Amino acid sequence: MAVLLFFTICFSACRKPTPEPQPPKPNPTGYTQYGTPFHAVPNAEQVVMYEVNLRALEPNPNLQGVIQKLAHIKSLGTNVLWLMPIYPIGQLRGINSPYCVRDYQSVGLEYGSLADLRQLTDSAHALGMAVILDWVANHTAWDHPWMANDGWYSTNTLGDVIHPPGTNWLDVADLNFSNSDMRRAMQDAMKFWLLEANIDGFRCDYADGVPFDFWQETWLDLRTIPNRSFLFLAEGDRANHFNAGFDLAFSWRWYNALKQVYAGQSVQRLIDADNQEYQNAPAGTAWLRFTTNHDESAWDATPMSLFGGVQGALAASAATFALGGVPMMYSSQEIGTTGRVPFFSITQLNWLANPDMLQTYRSLLGFYATHPIVRTGTRSIYPHPDVLSVHRTGSNSAIWWLVNLRNQGKTVVVPPIHQGIEWSEQLTATTLNTTDSISLMPHQILLLHRNF
Repeated sequence: MAVLLFFTICFSACRKPTPEPQPPKPNPTGYTQYGTPFHAVPNAEQVVMYEVNLRALEPNPNLQGVIQKLAHIKSLGTNVLWLMPIYPIGQLRGINSPYCVRDYQSVGLEYGSLADLRQLTDSAHALGMAVILDWVANHTAWDHPWMANDGWYSTNTLGDVIHPPGTNWLDVADLNFSNSDMRRAMQDAMKFWLLEANIDGFRCDYADGVPFDFWQETWLDLRTIPNRSFLFLAEGDRANHFNAGFDLAFSWRWYNALKQVYAGQSVQRLIDADNQEYQNAPAGTAWLRFTTNHDESAWDATPMSLFGGVQGALAASAATFALGGVPMMYSSQEIGTTGRVPFFSITQLNWLANPDMLQTYRSLLGFYATHPIVRTGTRSIYPHPDVLSVHRTGSNSAIWWLVNLRNQGKTVVVPPIHQGIEWSEQLTATTLNTTDSISLMPHQILLLHRNF
């Protein structure tokens, strides 16, 4: 806490004077910019994201509960906070899914109020974190007011509104993106949150279901809002999301490769997935890497189950930090939750569980967030079927990640160029002098650092 206070004082004393705030100017939509625009929204490549399942924040599963968790979230190196949907939930045919939105421009009573959201964004911004909202563009609840508008929803040959084709999502109605009035209303609703709540972007649910030209048109329009910077994240694997203007996209290919490696395939699968994802990614964009999210922890299994307990889960995460892309944490993974974490209902979690695991995450992500070399250093990968070995060199320092992805001890041959060197191991605060090999315990992580 003393260190944090020291850096806060230094930052406040050394930064350039902040211009005098100007009176908010009305937007053509009629909305007004609330508060002070956040000018520390990170570039895509610099993101460290934390996804919040509000219903997992007992005893306060609401926006106030998130506010109370902000210091914890920030301690994980987070600079972008993603809130799962906070809107009123549909009742007609509903199953209590937060992705069944009944009103695009209100906060659901379950979660709080617009005032609570404003307090959250103010508090997060004060801690250096941007805030993005989950946006569900493909469909709405069956009792959404838009249902009264002719032509705003997809219909069958009988003229009946349908649920999204190719899914079993019977609680929602599919929107018709051929209708220009609906598209304008959607864009207007997004502007409402950017301005009236001062949020910093959107994570877009089922982005694959929405036409390319809608995303492209919308992001071009929203980026014209003066004095603002935004982040837009696509949940999907369609190849053209970056071309549409998204900054970030879900790294499903890499996540699936990670599970395959834990099932016995070579670590080369991860390296191949990384190369395949980035070979066509435009400059300034990034793939979001994760070991779980709300869907995976609810319907599949948590990292504790998928990757073999505390050490296996930590090794899986370390691999996401080491190779490339940008890291994401999902609320509950840092405390080693074993049971599934639903989001259609409130979940009670023990936020005091596995304190050593939490501290390791803080150490790993803290180093990641404060050492740009992790992202920008010249990368060398040393092939090994069981160990991810990634070396990065900067102008005056180097790091070397060694992550054993097996539940067995492994030995790594040290290249001659790295032999006879003293390294500082970041997780144990010890010194390692390299010889011709390094032995790793099951699922061990070494994060080695040295200055030149």
